[in-house]
Amino acid sequence: MSFGRFERPKSAPPFSDINVTPLVDVMLVLVVIFIITAPLMASSIRLDLPKTDAAKPMDEPKFVTLAVDKSGQTFLQDQSVTLEQLAQRLAQTAALNPDTEVQLRADESVPYGRVVEVMGVAQKAGLNRIGFVAEAKAPEVKAN
Repeated sequence: MSFGRFERPKSAPPFSDINVTPLVDVMLVLVVIFIITAPLMASSIRLDLPKTDAAKPMDEPKFVTLAVDKSGQTFLQDQSVTLEQLAQRLAQTAALNPDTEVQLRADESVPYGRVVEVMGVAQKAGLNRIGFVAEAKAPEVKAN
């Protein structure tokens, strides 16, 4: 009879990877809960607001299109105009809504001075929000 240790079979090495499946499940449940409850949070307080003629519903932002072609001719809403006509029509637009945006489209061959001149007419009329419209470049194809 020997008094020694019993031999134990070697066990598998410890599992060192983290199981992320339960974490992903919990996160997806939380996202769904937030998607459902977010719209309800914005309108949780019910109010009966007073009625007045001064309150106007907010319309979508308005804009006018101003274009300058290769020859330097100006177009407002696709209609040819002189600088004097442009100043008058932009002043009328500014009187109706001073937050109107001017979307300026100028051909790349138009001299910088002409573009600045048209911008000055718009600013004198009271329209200070001017956006420059450009086209996106075509993606470059790399040859291997």
